[in-house]
Amino acid sequence: MEKGNLLKNYKTYICFAVLAIAMIVLYPQEGKFQYDYQKGRPWMYETLISPIDFPILKTQAEILSEKDEKASEMVDYFSADDNVGIDVIEKFNKLSIGSDLDQSLFRGITDILQEIYSKGVVSSFNSTDISDKVIFVKQNKRIVETPASEVYNIESAYDYLKSNLAYDFAKYNLDSLDHLLNLKSLIVPNLVYDEQMTQSLHKEAIDYISPTKGMVYAGQLIVSKGELVTADIEQLLDSYKAEYQMSFGYTGSKFSLIMSHILMVLAVVTLLFMTIFFVHPHIFVDMKRLIFILLLCFISYLATVLLRGINQQLLFLFPYAAFILYTASFFRRSSVYPVYLISLLPLLILSENGVELFLIDAVAGAIAFLSFSIFSRGWIQFLNIIYIFAGMAVVYLSFKLSMNEWAQLFKSTELLFLLINAILVIVLYPFVFLFEKIFSLVSYSKLWDMTDTNNKLLQEMAQKAHGTFQHSIQVANLAENAARQIGANSMLVRVGALYHDVGKSKNPFCFIENQVPGVNDYHKDLTPIESARDIIRHVDDGIAIAKEYNLPQVVTNFIRSHHGTSQTLYFYNKYCNEGGDPDNKAPFTYDGILPTTKEQVILMMADAVEAASRSLKSYTKESISDLVDKILSVRLSDEQLSIADISISEINTIKESFKSYLMQIYHARIVYPAKKVKNS
Repeated sequence: MEKGNLLKNYKTYICFAVLAIAMIVLYPQEGKFQYDYQKGRPWMYETLISPIDFPILKTQAEILSEKDEKASEMVDYFSADDNVGIDVIEKFNKLSIGSDLDQSLFRGITDILQEIYSKGVVSSFNSTDISDKVIFVKQNKRIVETPASEVYNIESAYDYLKSNLAYDFAKYNLDSLDHLLNLKSLIVPNLVYDEQMTQSLHKEAIDYISPTKGMVYAGQLIVSKGELVTADIEQLLDSYKAEYQMSFGYTGSKFSLIMSHILMVLAVVTLLFMTIFFVHPHIFVDMKRLIFILLLCFISYLATVLLRGINQQLLFLFPYAAFILYTASFFRRSSVYPVYLISLLPLLILSENGVELFLIDAVAGAIAFLSFSIFSRGWIQFLNIIYIFAGMAVVYLSFKLSMNEWAQLFKSTELLFLLINAILVIVLYPFVFLFEKIFSLVSYSKLWDMTDTNNKLLQEMAQKAHGTFQHSIQVANLAENAARQIGANSMLVRVGALYHDVGKSKNPFCFIENQVPGVNDYHKDLTPIESARDIIRHVDDGIAIAKEYNLPQVVTNFIRSHHGTSQTLYFYNKYCNEGGDPDNKAPFTYDGILPTTKEQVILMMADAVEAASRSLKSYTKESISDLVDKILSVRLSDEQLSIADISISEINTIKESFKSYLMQIYHARIVYPAKKVKNS
């Protein structure tokens, strides 16, 4: 089919329009930061003066360092119980009633106790050195941060009480007074340690580290033109970029912002359209396959938008390369990688580390595409994880080396994310069978299983129509070899060849390859029209069997198209020779479909050539060459290939492939001389 005709299908444009609209709706509503920079490289723009005030963001390493420091510090939390001091003082004042001691002594001790309890008494501190420590004290529903040196423990409060009594009431013997009044019993902790609250506040202090460490004010220099972007300058630029996107944002009109998003999406979708058009245009006429490939591109885009919004680092985790395995399962190899690269473009455009992530996933996809074609069965497919991760890691390390980030290299979670990414690529591969069901596609795994000649359908054909079965195998070998020569899907054409004549098992003796010479002659008592009818019927019978055995549609299409709309020339010529009307071609014409793909063309030609080759009387290079040329010339002259996606150059390559293969099959053999018997 001409490429121009493929563009006339309006459904194709609807599919791409829906994709574009969905991408525009989901496009992040923000302006793109106008500067690209990288640590270790010179600033390529004009000198940048800050147009706004913005906080300087701490690096991840600085935040982690502060968290480590906070983790080593524990601030004790105490609850103040005011009733403790009140009860102690009330009990003490009761001792003054009827006492021989001076009442001024009791008042003095009461004043000292009130001072002690107002500051607080703890039973003990967790640390012996409290000179630079603080504690939290909850008093009257308020939490107050208090230097630990300003509150008492039992010993320091007791010492403070005695030293004040010794100074204010020197006339009394302190030891006698202490023994008489039991001064130490007057010191009772009124600050109660709360371990649970201490741990909770400690965790909160670790979790809530300030993300900033200073300010840059409007008019302040950020970086000069040509200046090398150091770690400090990169930190300023990162901080300015974050503030710009969050609060300053896009300075133009909303209309301009939306138009930029629309144009960006249209550029990507148009590029996807043109890529498919040039590498595999027939996808446009197979709506299920087209919708499938557009859905994969949309899922890739959606994942990029969502993960970017949550955390940029999560983009290192997402297994984009799984999509290349999905497409490689259903589409020709030449179209897989270009479409995959287009699906990665949103990652390049939207992500802060776009270039790095694009190259990482481009390499991962290429390695997965190659390695999975080699290691794709059983446990050995898990070897692909090693190759995919190694490729991604090399690209990742090259970027880190260029930015001189050795210190943070192995502290980063990104390498771990890449390993999980590689694992997910292989773990998610079985979803290909779900897509196969949903979109009625045929994977290469399914095709591989269908090439097994021991399956029920092919074994049934081998028993009922042994000659047809052998013919199908020879056609499969012939077609598969030719498909490799022109880069067509060799496995698909082999499957098509094995099943193309399955309808002959309904009436096997109608066909000469299943007849035993001299035993049966099916067509002996039939008219040419009746014979042609029975011959032609094998196509419809094959379609019925394909439906009964749930063969994929792509295989059924081989059955429909392997004779196209050609005639059963043997019986047509016989009919004409017997006086029939030459214009009456309908009874002798197959009611099939014309081949459209390279694979269908190869099968049509291989079927005709293999059948005709059996009629040759001598298998010389010239006779085989003439036979192939003649058969293919007939197919071209009766326009059986008029809508096929195949070039004259490819047809010539197929011809040479057929000739070479037939020569190998029918090569000359040595005639062994008979042994002479000596007369005795």
